[in-house]
Amino acid sequence: MGKLTHFNAAGEAHMVDVGDKAVSSRCATADGWIAMLPATLQHIRHGDNRKGDVLGVARIAGIMAAKKTADLIPLCHPLALTRVELEFETRDEPASVYCRATVETRGQTGVEMEALTAVQIALLTVYDMCKAVDRGMILHEVRLLEKQGGKSGHWQRTEL
Repeated sequence: MGKLTHFNAAGEAHMVDVGDKAVSSRCATADGWIAMLPATLQHIRHGDNRKGDVLGVARIAGIMAAKKTADLIPLCHPLALTRVELEFETRDEPASVYCRATVETRGQTGVEMEALTAVQIALLTVYDMCKAVDRGMILHEVRLLEKQGGKSGHWQRTEL
């Protein structure tokens, strides 16, 4: 485990200087899921939610969130993303929607935060669109699965 980099010698928070880092391809994948009542899942599957296409809107929200991560997380660098992809899967046991986001760039810093933000906001959008019928939904296990590129190289979660 490396040292915390968002603190200067005086212990103050600061944005890390990545100016001297090499530009490289960076990729990160994150996932998570939201549990809900079976009836809520059926509304999503049948496309009869009053607010519209739940997963379509969640996909756009996740993409937008990845692009806006630096506006939400104070010490993140603004990045020119080259790809943001969100995949959704509805599951019966437990009744839930699974989300997986992959984000890529060519740059001097990684895209882990962008992938995590995309998943979190996509799942929150599912909540927002379905809360009229199910306020008890719960977000679960938003986590980084894999990151590639940069000085630290490849990292992959071993326990799934």
